Amino acid sequence: MNMFEQLPKSVKKTLRYIKQDVHSIEKLEAIQKILNIYINRRKEQLQKQKNL
Repeated sequence: MNMFEQLPKSVKKTLRYIKQDVHSIEKLEAIQKILNIYINRRKEQLQKQKNL
């Protein structure tokens, strides 16, 4: 089983959307910015939990 198959359905849909429907750098950069914000927030939460 490859890594893609193990991902949640919502992540797979996002990746497929990026691959098939994003046709501009601006749109791709906007998606990247949003994803990075949420990933960084979750990282901080997990690090705080680990340090408790």
